[in-house]
Amino acid sequence: MTKSIYLDHAAATPLDKDVLKAMMPYLAREFANPSSLYEIARNNKDVLTRARQTIADVLQCNAPEIVFTASGTEANNLALFGMARKRGKGHILVLAIEHESVIKPARQLEREGFRVTYLPVQKNGIVDVRDVECAITPDTILISVMMANNEIGTLQPVQKIGGIVKSINRNRALTNKLLLHTDACQAIGSVLTHVNKLGVDLLTLNGSKVYGPKGVGALYVRKGIQLEPVMYGGGQERGLRSGTENVAAIAGLAAAVKKANAKRDTESKRLAKLRDATMKRLEKMEGVRITGDRINHLPNNIHITVENIEGEEAVLYLDKYGIQASTGSACTTTSLEPSHVLTAIGMTASEAAGSLRFTMGRGTTKKDLDALLRVLPRVITQCRRSTLL
Repeated sequence: MTKSIYLDHAAATPLDKDVLKAMMPYLAREFANPSSLYEIARNNKDVLTRARQTIADVLQCNAPEIVFTASGTEANNLALFGMARKRGKGHILVLAIEHESVIKPARQLEREGFRVTYLPVQKNGIVDVRDVECAITPDTILISVMMANNEIGTLQPVQKIGGIVKSINRNRALTNKLLLHTDACQAIGSVLTHVNKLGVDLLTLNGSKVYGPKGVGALYVRKGIQLEPVMYGGGQERGLRSGTENVAAIAGLAAAVKKANAKRDTESKRLAKLRDATMKRLEKMEGVRITGDRINHLPNNIHITVENIEGEEAVLYLDKYGIQASTGSACTTTSLEPSHVLTAIGMTASEAAGSLRFTMGRGTTKKDLDALLRVLPRVITQCRRSTLL
């Protein structure tokens, strides 16, 4: 191939040219610490204020409810550790298919004495709302349900769960309110993320999934909710995230989130059309199975499992043909264990080993996917031959 075809946008997106333009002044000329008192520092403080408001407008919340972090992982950690340690004890519910930045904090909280329930999902990768409701007990303090899964692309019924939480809280004291957190890193720019419609109290987002810079994220924290910081220092971000703010990255995050939201409807429709057409053709290939739900699904995500191949080997073969894809979450590619997401939906270790994920973006065209579909049967054959050797 003469053209490289990038199909791993769930791992990282390219930096949008308008986002880079928004960042440039603060990468060199406007370098002052926003906590200082002189004019150029105050100007940078204003940049943070405007960025906070921009993101708040997208989430339909108040600007002071946005806390900037260095990543989505840090925001997830702040949500779980911050809330749990502030309460001191209680019961926590998380989905079994959450990102590792939720699963691992939950396991650590278990070691600290909290009771954690890992909610199962159905074979389509979606949690049954009745399972959530039945798992809630009087001492449940937090539910964490990701909006969209980063591996198989399934969308969770967050709004319905938010309704359950609201109903339960009518009979709870203010000091014992049940809170709902959602990891929306993969959802921003693809689905509506208005926090009040969703009924969430905490929401995570980051820059690297929306054509923004890496190394920056944010946590929405509903007014009145108290969290214990996980980092201490100079007291930036209302004391919840100390450390000199990365003004350039925050300006880029705000620009990226705003543009992703503006393009959401048209781009989601375009990608969903490409996704569905590609899935239909993939299903006709021998030994290929589509993973996840066909309706409640991210518009840009295609996840398959292929019989009798190793997904990692297929990724390397695809790369030789100029196609960049993955087997799943980039955060766990060095792990020898099968994906916890795929085992949670009932796959065996051998089935999970044959997984491939193709995630599209703004630059993806029908020609790109046609090229993938021409090359993939060849790659599968090569992988199966090497398996027999």
